[in-house]
Amino acid sequence: MKKLAKYLKPYLPVLLLCVALLFGQAMCELNLPNLMSKIVNVGIQQGGIEDPLPKAISEDGLTLMKLFMPQEDKDAIDQCYTRVEAGSAEASQYEGEYPLLKDKNILRLSTEDGQTVEKGADAYNRSTMAFLSYMQEMAKEQGKDTSSDSSMDTDSLRDVDFSELYAMVPMLQQAPESTFESARSVAAQTDSSMLSQMGVTLTKLFYQELGMDTGAIQNQYIILTGVYMILLTLASVIASVLVGLIAARVGAGFARTLRHDIFDKVENFSLAEFDQYSTASLITRTTNDITQVQMLITMGLRIVCYAPIMGAGGVVMAVGKSTSMTWIIAVGVIVLLGLMLSIYALARPKFKIVQKLVDRLNLVTRENLSGMMVIRAFGTQKHEEERFDHANGDLTRVNLFVNRAMAFMMPSMMFIMNVITLVIVWVGAHQIDQSAMQVGDMM
Repeated sequence: MKKLAKYLKPYLPVLLLCVALLFGQAMCELNLPNLMSKIVNVGIQQGGIEDPLPKAISEDGLTLMKLFMPQEDKDAIDQCYTRVEAGSAEASQYEGEYPLLKDKNILRLSTEDGQTVEKGADAYNRSTMAFLSYMQEMAKEQGKDTSSDSSMDTDSLRDVDFSELYAMVPMLQQAPESTFESARSVAAQTDSSMLSQMGVTLTKLFYQELGMDTGAIQNQYIILTGVYMILLTLASVIASVLVGLIAARVGAGFARTLRHDIFDKVENFSLAEFDQYSTASLITRTTNDITQVQMLITMGLRIVCYAPIMGAGGVVMAVGKSTSMTWIIAVGVIVLLGLMLSIYALARPKFKIVQKLVDRLNLVTRENLSGMMVIRAFGTQKHEEERFDHANGDLTRVNLFVNRAMAFMMPSMMFIMNVITLVIVWVGAHQIDQSAMQVGDMM
């Protein structure tokens, strides 16, 4: 390995560039499923609305939501918004974006401080769940059939009629705080991902109330994300082509230098050294063996270095999406590693035998070709054919064993991967049903 490193030393800057390109390609490849997840989660399920906290909301809407907030959450939400009066000079700047401003006051998100917005979003999400829980309690008291927890999903918010709710606001404002305690308690115990989904659904309704084109918001998000995916794909292709070009040039340059040095070394052999190495062995070393090392470098840069980056990055991305499904990845990695190590332990000794058998086949071939006249003179063609068939048959049998072992590995790995996919879908479907995960995250 030290000698190989010496020959690779002149290519060190290019190799570092190659590794950097591999990291870039891996980042592009790993972000593509993440972006597809966003298209499904945000673009389709959330209508292109990324943040649950509305960028703008009607004054009546915020008054309604604050009814279901404790005082701490009211203070947090008040820090996020400023009022825009209908008919004011400021309103003229936003009437095109929020048509409701022509007739009614609205509140516009006026802060970009991440911590303030995060607190406001949490307060808004909890009030959404508290609002939904309170409405279900009222429906039960009126004798309507609400199937308990199964009805507490985003579909429950899509049929909300704000005009009826705003008419109830004066009555709700007169109600004691204890009236909303049970609803707030339900919100406090609900998972944050479910709260966020509820908040986004209600935000979309508030946007529609403002007169915003929610269809355009959705289309814009999906198109922009799709364009970003195309750009990442192009970047990945360019990186892959450059890595292939660099790997091929490094491999060819390495082989050229090594072949030259071996030939120079052989030319300066002593008689004792010529006796130690057969001509066939020297030919194999300067042709087949160097070609194998060249392929190792070329494929190593493109695949061997790339696979660990993708593997580690993929695990990190997947765990980041759902820690509850980490055990599936752990089991999959253990099974795949066990399969590969078993096949490697089985095939590795045979690879060493292959090299010796190639030497033997070259020796027999060379002896037959160089001694053709002698073989014909003594009539030993049949014997030489048997020698060649024996050497060729041994090499064929060992190669078949190695190739069968390699051929068994790929379908076995694909079978394991497909089983893992089925387990992910099975477990993920149950988590989606429980609103603990979104469809895009499972994908």
